[in-house]
Amino acid sequence: MTDEPIRATSFDVAALAGVSQSAVSRAFTPGSSIRESTRLKILEAARKLNYVPNSIASSLTKSRSKMVAVILGTLENPFYVATLQLFSQELQKRGRQTLTFTLSDDIPADEAIMRVLQYQVEAVILTSAQLSTRMMNLCHDRGIPIVLFNRYVPHSGVYGVRCDNVGGGRLIAETLLQTGARSFLMVTGDPRGTTSQDRVRGFLERLLEAGIRRDAILDYPGGSSYEGGMRAIDAHMATGKPMPDAVFGIADIMAMGAIDALRGHHGLRVPDDVMVAGFDGIPEAAREPYKLTTVQQPLPAMVEETLSLLNLDEPRQPYDLGRDRPLPGRLIWRGTVPRGER
Repeated sequence: MTDEPIRATSFDVAALAGVSQSAVSRAFTPGSSIRESTRLKILEAARKLNYVPNSIASSLTKSRSKMVAVILGTLENPFYVATLQLFSQELQKRGRQTLTFTLSDDIPADEAIMRVLQYQVEAVILTSAQLSTRMMNLCHDRGIPIVLFNRYVPHSGVYGVRCDNVGGGRLIAETLLQTGARSFLMVTGDPRGTTSQDRVRGFLERLLEAGIRRDAILDYPGGSSYEGGMRAIDAHMATGKPMPDAVFGIADIMAMGAIDALRGHHGLRVPDDVMVAGFDGIPEAAREPYKLTTVQQPLPAMVEETLSLLNLDEPRQPYDLGRDRPLPGRLIWRGTVPRGER
């Protein structure tokens, strides 16, 4: 049996540095008022004692954990990996840490909220899945704001920050129409998710306005994954029907899977035989094997707008999360869609 290690406390540091315990606390709090010479003396004492401040204990005293929960549905889509990275960086700049929670099929969003609330988080950013109005009200009653990132809950009056997915879907449709495409295949994502629904809606609306018949627009589920994009192409080719003029993967990762299936499984050329477009603007889509035409989400602006809604430094200020904040995406025209009508 080994003895428990003895950990230095802020009182030990204060005694060695010859200062008060409150001065030690201020020395480790960004932005606190403390003389620089005193702060350096405290840091030197802390170094000698191997002292590390206990932020969890401090949060229990102050009822503020300095943690913001980011709840994600999956990290299979590189867009959400980039989203998490950017949120983490920006929250650290604001003196906060990220508590990450990923959902699975057997963990609904409501249960995830209940779990993160155990950590006394200051706010919740939800990037995926459905959330009940009851759970939103539970957080609201406790003064914990929830911002929905790149989605909204229909008919609830609760919104957040998102890309203009309808507008982006229309933009992709217009781009493909300009090249002369008249038949289409959509690789869709989560049928319950507003992100996928809105991109499909915008795409369909623009094509139908242009006189494209609905039966000339096929759709296959892609599961928001690379493998799903491949399976969608393979499923269509198994029907023996001709490949449409253009494929729209409503997420870049599915469009990339579709490109590899078209080329590797079926010997088709992109864009000579089939055009392909995506949505998100992930860095992987710009790589040489793909050069994917896509709508890029304004991720930095979306993250900045989301954090501004949370009032992290002014928690007593009211927050308005009932207003929809769609930000426009940007078309990036690359090699998978030729310029001009074919």
